[in-house]
Amino acid sequence: MKKILLGCIADDFTGATDLANNLVRAGMRVVQAIGVPAQPLAASADAVVVALKSRTVPADEAVAQSLAALRWLQAQGAQQIYFKYCSTFDSTAQGNIGPVAEALMDALADQPGSDFTIATPAFPDNQRTVFKGHLFVGDVLLNDSGMQNHPLTPMADANLVRVLQAQCRRKVGLIDHRVVAQGPQAIQDRIGQLRAEGVGLAVVDAVSNDDLMCLGPALKGMPLVTAGSGVAIGLPGNFGLAPSGTASALPVATGLQAVVSGSCSLATNRQVKAFIASGRPALALDPLALAADEPGAVAQALDWARPLLGAGPVLIYSSADSASVKSVQAQLGVQAAGELVERALATVARGLVGRLGVRQLVVAGGETSGACVQALNITQLQIGPQIDPGVPWCHARSDAAPNGGLHLTLKSGNFGSDDFFSKALAQLA
Repeated sequence: MKKILLGCIADDFTGATDLANNLVRAGMRVVQAIGVPAQPLAASADAVVVALKSRTVPADEAVAQSLAALRWLQAQGAQQIYFKYCSTFDSTAQGNIGPVAEALMDALADQPGSDFTIATPAFPDNQRTVFKGHLFVGDVLLNDSGMQNHPLTPMADANLVRVLQAQCRRKVGLIDHRVVAQGPQAIQDRIGQLRAEGVGLAVVDAVSNDDLMCLGPALKGMPLVTAGSGVAIGLPGNFGLAPSGTASALPVATGLQAVVSGSCSLATNRQVKAFIASGRPALALDPLALAADEPGAVAQALDWARPLLGAGPVLIYSSADSASVKSVQAQLGVQAAGELVERALATVARGLVGRLGVRQLVVAGGETSGACVQALNITQLQIGPQIDPGVPWCHARSDAAPNGGLHLTLKSGNFGSDDFFSKALAQLA
């Protein structure tokens, strides 16, 4: 197999498909690996995205996982490394974005230019923009977007320079919109200036795709790029690649359809309500009932779905508003509640595919997606066409679907239109 051009490390599974989606749209053939691969790639690829479940684990664990991914990508000949995190910069004062970025910089220290990297979660197609170092979600600052209520990584500060500096040993600076607007050479000149001032990482403003396309050429040859998925649209051109429809081709979809949703984001809660309003069957899993009898509650959910699937897609969900989530957390504990729901939804997904014949599965929520992919024993994903910005259809092999595999989409909680569930399944049909 030929050496890969771009080696990517993503801190959760939906974020990995988000990144892969943008690379495919820009002309790269992409394989997403679930964890560090233990076997050869199933297909030739220009880029490989190693999907980790490291966003909310202790920082030292996130660093160890990311370094293992780096070593594998280097062994495949990756010319550039891309560390991908969420477009809402999900993290705490302890990390994990800063610690992982600096650990990767340290590990790449023998490469020229590894003393500096950029950081920007900007993804204008999904209304994530950075201006004067502040992250906006739509028209509001990050800390007014609902992310301030995130159960694991509440984001109370939109100033990314300040947020990242709290996590880093190196000095953090800013490449602002006035520089970006002047183009790649101005960006490279600003990088040189920041280096001379002792800055190791710089947040970059971007309010449009044009900004990201200006940034892309300025990053050519930089050993490490850290960003959300937006920056990916400007990188394939550095390797002589251009958009091509063949990069997103997948096998023909067959089989039954279902949706599993664990995200409690505002966007996913709207998507759940829209699916229910469309008249489709939906079943809510009660965390307290799961705590009392998890196997029984899961079995009841699958028994409920069995007679309905032949008539069209069904939804099984634990998504709820922030008040309901906090009430459950108060009774079960924050970590215990999250793990309980993830485990139950993963078992449901395994049952839908392995026992009930679902072959087109939508999964909503980063942590939920990670748990479901692991439960299905999926190790690699072939990335296909975009459904909504940041969310593609994929095709995967699984021992739960031995004859031909299944189509799967892993949706970040905050992504997608209100009718995303129905739209995604209609696209495959």
